[in-house]
Amino acid sequence: MDEGRDHDFVQFVEARGTALTRLAFVLTGGDDHLAHDLVQDTLLKVYRRWDRVSAAGSADAYVRRMLVNEFLSWRRRASSRELPVSAVPDAPVMDLLPEGASTELWSLIRQMPPRQRAVLVLRYYEDLSDREIATLLDYRVGSVRVIAGRALTELRRKVGQEIGRKL
Repeated sequence: MDEGRDHDFVQFVEARGTALTRLAFVLTGGDDHLAHDLVQDTLLKVYRRWDRVSAAGSADAYVRRMLVNEFLSWRRRASSRELPVSAVPDAPVMDLLPEGASTELWSLIRQMPPRQRAVLVLRYYEDLSDREIATLLDYRVGSVRVIAGRALTELRRKVGQEIGRKL
C-alpha cells in the first residue's frame, strides 16, 4: 500500500464524504441506510481506482459520476428491491432533505423512476447545468432535457392530482 495514496484518498473522503452521502440520500429517495451503502460501494470502487480518479483533474466530479452510475445500476438489479426484515421508516430523515423541500413534494419525487430522479436531483439539488449533467451521466444534452421535461410534466400532473384530492 502506498501511504501517500491512502492519505490523499482519506483526505478526499473527509472533505467530500458528507456531500456524497447527501447526494446519495436524495438519489435513494430518502433511505438513509441505502444512501450509506451506496456511498460505501462507490468509495470502495474509487479506492481501487484512486490513481486514475485523482489524476482525472476533478476527483469530485469523477466520484459523483461513479456514485450516480452506481445508483442507476443498483436500481437495475433485482436484489436492490429486497427489503430488510425490520421496518423501514416511510418518512425521510428531514435534516438531509433539500432545504425548503415539502414532504408532499418529496414523496412524489421518491416515486419517480431512477433516471428521472437522478436528473432532477443533479439539476435542482446539485445545481448542475444540463451540459454538466450530460457529461456526468454520459448522456446527450438533449436526452437530459427530455428526461427532465418528462419528469417535471409527471410531477406537475401528480401535484395537480394531489391538490384536486385536497379540495
